[in-house]
Amino acid sequence: MGNELLKQLNGPLVYLVVAVAILGVVSMCVFFLVKSWRAGLRIGMDRQVLKKVVVSSATFTVLPAVSVLLGVIALSGSMGIPLPWLRLSVIGNLQYEVNVADIAARGVGLTGLNIAEMTAEAYVTMALVMTCGILGGALLCLFTLKGYAKKLRGKKPQPQGEVKGESKKSFGDYAMIAMFVGMCATYIGSYVGKAAQMDFLPLITALIAAVCMAVCEVLEQKYRMKSLENFDLALCMLIAMAGAVLISPMLS
Repeated sequence: MGNELLKQLNGPLVYLVVAVAILGVVSMCVFFLVKSWRAGLRIGMDRQVLKKVVVSSATFTVLPAVSVLLGVIALSGSMGIPLPWLRLSVIGNLQYEVNVADIAARGVGLTGLNIAEMTAEAYVTMALVMTCGILGGALLCLFTLKGYAKKLRGKKPQPQGEVKGESKKSFGDYAMIAMFVGMCATYIGSYVGKAAQMDFLPLITALIAAVCMAVCEVLEQKYRMKSLENFDLALCMLIAMAGAVLISPMLS
């Protein structure tokens, strides 16, 4: 059942529907790129400066996009290629998509992202949860972004005595940190639980990624390698995955 369903999920019609949606997004990007270029020329920016901006932006997009590709690969075995391709190309997020897909799969009775257990009903439920769950940001932008922009324009000057470049953290900043810590604690807890059952690979893989990210943080903060911020997620994922592949035979 699972393999037959996977063939249907990778069918030409599904690819066509997804390609049309992604083509619309790409067209929008090209439209705003052209408008931005013309706006730059209109305010007197040099063409060479604009070209450097375009080239540098394109360059710094390549490696972060590797993490998106990894997400498509991670989900393709259980959900086919078209849907993960669409989700991660439009408004999706690597950490969100894989986690939510797994939560939805377990919610409908599967043991995880396992194509052997996948049914059409489970697939539709997972797709709906992934899609509806990410709409919060888009809806907030529609209804609150205008007011937020006005608030930013009316921001008061920095009081004397405060360190330049530092700003007071808001409730949203602390809420995001708390949510991220909670999410990490949940997953690390599950890895520790698996380690207690003699399955050490998830925990070791997480530790490799954590060490790699710590090294990246040191390089970015201490040695001012700020450009590494665009690549650290993809780099740590690749190193952790490579480590898991190398270590897995030793643990079996």
